[in-house]
Amino acid sequence: MAVFTEVSFGEAASLVSRLRIGELTTLTGITAGIENTNYFADTTEGRYVLTVFERLTFEQLPFYLHLMKHLARKGIAVPDPKADETGSILHTVQGKPAAVVDRLRGKHHMAPDVAHCASVGDMLARMHIAGQDFAMHQPNLRGLPWWEETVPVVLPHLDAAQAELISAELVFQQHVAASAQYLSLPRGPIHADLFRDNVMFEDDELTGFFDFYFAGMDTLLFDIAVCLNDWCIDLESGRLEDERAHAFVAAYDAVRPLGGAELRLLPAMLRAGALRFWISRLWDFHLPRDASMLKPHDPTHFERVLRERVDTPWHYARA
Repeated sequence: MAVFTEVSFGEAASLVSRLRIGELTTLTGITAGIENTNYFADTTEGRYVLTVFERLTFEQLPFYLHLMKHLARKGIAVPDPKADETGSILHTVQGKPAAVVDRLRGKHHMAPDVAHCASVGDMLARMHIAGQDFAMHQPNLRGLPWWEETVPVVLPHLDAAQAELISAELVFQQHVAASAQYLSLPRGPIHADLFRDNVMFEDDELTGFFDFYFAGMDTLLFDIAVCLNDWCIDLESGRLEDERAHAFVAAYDAVRPLGGAELRLLPAMLRAGALRFWISRLWDFHLPRDASMLKPHDPTHFERVLRERVDTPWHYARA
């Protein structure tokens, strides 16, 4: 992520020592992303990621960290937070909350094919099943209430056509969220941000999901929609590519069969996923924070995606 908090080698080495994971050998700031401060931290015993949280609080973070620990214990390939001698997995760096987790093997596949999409769909379903008995609860902090708070903040930065689209879509999503079908959807802990750059592959083997710091309790269908809107689209137009999209959902459906309400509301959730990331990118773009490596994403990408989802609803049909 962008480096908002400059962590010295000595500070990181002290934390690594307390975690008993070897001696720190290298510390390198990570430039991708815009939410937290992240460093690659290599030690004499392994490779790790040090995260200093810039927005999330000491009160909010146990949900994310213990969810990762829960999923790791269930055999889901996610980074496992490292504990100190007291068993705590939430630490402090420069007065801010911090964590150290395993660094996953491999690299991102930024141009995924059908097989990559199917493997992500399969693992997402297994993750959703594994999370069903997770005892902690925290809402999706970037869900509908946050959209309702943030749209008025970004509206002054939009032209008339954009303002009309974002306002109309917010009303539509409010209507969907109040419906009986939506209220019947299966829920649980979701990743909520499982983009291509939050998944690792070694060659073509999926080695793990990471960056769970937008996770929360929400509809499982919303997680599917967020993935489809990134993994299975033409990036230039925002159009869903049917072969990849069908492979993703079919692989998921084979592990955790989708219910009737989920199949019917998938087009609406695809719109919800596009709206959520358009709003957040508008917010980050027009109301940025200072950071030494800040690279805000282009908000117009998810405007295109939302217009595509409104104009061309996509349905999944079982073979």
